[in-house]
Amino acid sequence: MFAVLKTGGKQYRVATGDVLRVEKLACEAGEKIQFNDVLMLGGDSVTIGAPTVDGAAVQADVIDQIKGEKLIHFVKRRRKHSSKRTKGHRQKLTLIRVTDILASGADATGVKAAVGAGSVSSAAVEVAPKKASAKKKAAPAQAADNAASGAELAGSKPSNLMKEAREGGADDLKRISGVGPKLEGTLHEIGVFHFDQIAAWGPEEIAYMDDKLSFKGRIDRDNWIEQAATFAAEKE
Repeated sequence: MFAVLKTGGKQYRVATGDVLRVEKLACEAGEKIQFNDVLMLGGDSVTIGAPTVDGAAVQADVIDQIKGEKLIHFVKRRRKHSSKRTKGHRQKLTLIRVTDILASGADATGVKAAVGAGSVSSAAVEVAPKKASAKKKAAPAQAADNAASGAELAGSKPSNLMKEAREGGADDLKRISGVGPKLEGTLHEIGVFHFDQIAAWGPEEIAYMDDKLSFKGRIDRDNWIEQAATFAAEKE
């Protein structure tokens, strides 16, 4: 049985007993580590991940922390006053021996997750869960509510918030400088539909909305109150 794992931005085809050098991992010699990003399993049957194989893992023993071969980089510029420059580099690597390939039911007990460039971070004795194949972006209003949960918002909540727009529909809040379609949707979610609502805010209401919308000072910086008052007057 073999597996294709990913670590440090590279992919490796491994089998039990293989010794290989990978990009440096945050571990010490003698530790047992586990790679959770398994892209494919092979053997009697082949399982291809999307992008990783659920529940699969590769466990290995850390042999040593080593350095790769020294690389020399020499640059000469003929027409730059005979400029020459020589640089050397030795890549830091981790030498490991593969001990087990788990097709499913990877156990985190006593095993340290492989942590390094491009790897999943975790606590010292826990294996981090796999990253979701696709993360859903929360709606702006929901994100603002989540940010505010667990912490009291500054200022005071505007008393003129509404559940829905008045007859005739909501005002085009995008006319206010700095308000785009997403931010307008967020304001609607909070209960702001009309210019006169914004024009009536005082310092306490502005402080509350700054926290609610997760941006400090933008309302004052972009002169929302003055703009909203002007647009509200145009409607009358």
